[in-house]
Amino acid sequence: MSSTLPRSIRFDERVSKRLRAYVASHPGWSGSSAANLFVDEALRMEDHPGVIFRDGPAGRRAVLIAGPDVWEVIRAVKSARAAEPHLDGDKVIALVESNTGVPGRQIQTALRYWASFPDEIDAWIAEAEQHEADALASWQRQQDLLAK
Repeated sequence: MSSTLPRSIRFDERVSKRLRAYVASHPGWSGSSAANLFVDEALRMEDHPGVIFRDGPAGRRAVLIAGPDVWEVIRAVKSARAAEPHLDGDKVIALVESNTGVPGRQIQTALRYWASFPDEIDAWIAEAEQHEADALASWQRQQDLLAK
């Protein structure tokens, strides 16, 4: 339950109609929850130009405009930092740019977003790593069964 007082918001009829259509096509959502999500995302995009939000099989997440998910970039930065702990920040960014093809300015955008929402992005990374570990374990069991 929210700790803030309820707010009354009046939407233009066009916006209200689109919001109702969105809620109707997304079971489990309410007008309030959808409006809250979209206002939060709009404020985040205002604070972090270059970041937008996209739906996908794993849920709605922050992505770079014309680029990968923010969590993917941050995962690459963390991997580069772990592999090359002696590099300074600019060289880590250059390494990630070289390895991924993501321009340095977009990597900086992802880093700024992560700095504001580290728990959210780190949770996406942890979930991806868990899925990968599960898939590898499943593949290994298959290989063990088929081995001579």
